[in-house]
Amino acid sequence: MSIEKTTNKFSGAEIIVKAFLNEGVDTIFGYPGGAILPFYDALFVQSKLHHILTRHEQAASHAAEGYARSTGKVGVLTVTSGPGATNAITGLTDAYLDSIPLVCISGQVATSLIGTDGFQEADITGLTRSCTKYNYLVKDVNDLGYIIHEAFHIARSGRPGPVLIDIPKDVQNNHGIYNGKIEINRASYQAKKRHFELHHDKIKEAVDLLEKAERPIFYTGGGVINSGEKASELLLKLVHTTGYPITNTLMGLGGFPASDQHFVGMLGMHGTYEANMAMHDCDVMINIGARFDDRVTGRVSSFSPNSKKIHVDIDDVSIDKIIKVDVPIVGDAATVMEEILKEWNARGLKNRRLEISAWWDQIKKWQDIDSLAYENSDSVIKPGYALQRLNTLTKSQQPFISTDVGQHQMWAAQYLQFDHPKKWLTSGGLGTMGYGVPAAIGAQLANPNDLVMCISGDASFMMNMQELATIKQYNLPVKIIILNNRYMGMVRQWQELIYEKRESQSYMESLPDFIKLAEAFGIKGMECSDPSQLDEKFMEMINHKGPVLFNCVIEKSENVFPMIPAGAAHNEILLGSQAKLYVQKDINAV
Repeated sequence: MSIEKTTNKFSGAEIIVKAFLNEGVDTIFGYPGGAILPFYDALFVQSKLHHILTRHEQAASHAAEGYARSTGKVGVLTVTSGPGATNAITGLTDAYLDSIPLVCISGQVATSLIGTDGFQEADITGLTRSCTKYNYLVKDVNDLGYIIHEAFHIARSGRPGPVLIDIPKDVQNNHGIYNGKIEINRASYQAKKRHFELHHDKIKEAVDLLEKAERPIFYTGGGVINSGEKASELLLKLVHTTGYPITNTLMGLGGFPASDQHFVGMLGMHGTYEANMAMHDCDVMINIGARFDDRVTGRVSSFSPNSKKIHVDIDDVSIDKIIKVDVPIVGDAATVMEEILKEWNARGLKNRRLEISAWWDQIKKWQDIDSLAYENSDSVIKPGYALQRLNTLTKSQQPFISTDVGQHQMWAAQYLQFDHPKKWLTSGGLGTMGYGVPAAIGAQLANPNDLVMCISGDASFMMNMQELATIKQYNLPVKIIILNNRYMGMVRQWQELIYEKRESQSYMESLPDFIKLAEAFGIKGMECSDPSQLDEKFMEMINHKGPVLFNCVIEKSENVFPMIPAGAAHNEILLGSQAKLYVQKDINAV
């Protein structure tokens, strides 16, 4: 049965397809099952929606995240009821914590079976209430069109996030009215208006502080990237106009060019020495689009203790949630930065870099310590060296980079340079192993002519390695680089530094032959353990027209430094040479 009709009455499954098309959706990720089959049947008789069959529902949700992060669009996934929907929860939670707009359609058992413990029934709206921005259980097919359009509005407006729509099988089969896209005006999901009546006064207060600052710093996060290209342009202009230093969070990398002289590196647990010390010693800090995550703040009571704090966030719930601030500004990052620039220029203020030269001199002394230095080797590949070479060899192509979670993630953040937004795709808030490969799939589908690489670890890669089949089926030229040290590396590092080297269950005693594994899935496998051959093999990988799984065998015992121990302050940061001096005083703080 064709979904093209002259009447405005359609099956629920047809309404889903039409609503997706009216929202501009072109690609969806998913995995079929009994309760979602009416939708898949409607999908079969149309050609405008491109469906990507992943091999696991968690991978579908991460692929939708990768698609959303690399484009700024809403990512879409479809799953069946019960285990299909529960498998997607990890990705929904990941998107919720990292503010990624998703719409997930889950099939559900027929309405007459809900609550009977029917086959493949799960209370998915109950299960996802705490990890979605909003969710629905649709009981009337006539409500379906409005709900889908409202879901997209909620997902993309205000602070972005995931929305789930649970649709029983009979609702998908029933026929109802659909009149096309509906304009949604739901104020509760616009940018919140707390302090809005004082908004211009708050801008003036912020500029008052910035104008008089002797040791200022910009601290920016993923909110700048979520705000769009204009926000990154305005941030660059604001930093250059003021002459102040800037640091990014893990989620904010690429929001400001890493190659710019004002950038002092990533902030946080494994951020640079200069970024963390500047945050600790600054007298005015302006946070734009970051949420004071614990991996950034360290010990909250000692966070930037002598500074006046300005916080710009689109979500008023984030204001004063963790760190009490002096000037709260609720609004979109681009809009607020534009107003700050107007106020700065209206006052006739100029670039203040020379005025704060003593502060820049201090930052230069911290930079001279070179906190990312490592001892190179002619016999074994050091992870820092591998990533620096990869960065040099691919810089002109401005690749999209996804990562999994662990040591390799932090090394990638430290040694790869991101000069543009939306190029860095990683799991920040949830720290999800298995994120990297499906996220790269989503990014590659959204950007078919770009180089897309996934930096993974041997442990993380095996969480979703079945997605090599998805890569092969759709002939996606994703390059997967495994930094292989045969360990759950970050777990081992903490065990070494905190648990007196008791490596409990962190050693990967049995690993597959990754070259044979790649070949089993029909893609190119490569391996390198010799530093002298690395450039040549990386170039072979980059120039290969199809997908590649590259096993990069690295130093087993290498640790990620700098490191702020859990429960420590920024000025208690450890460099590599200090690791042996570290004694954990409070194991409960970890």
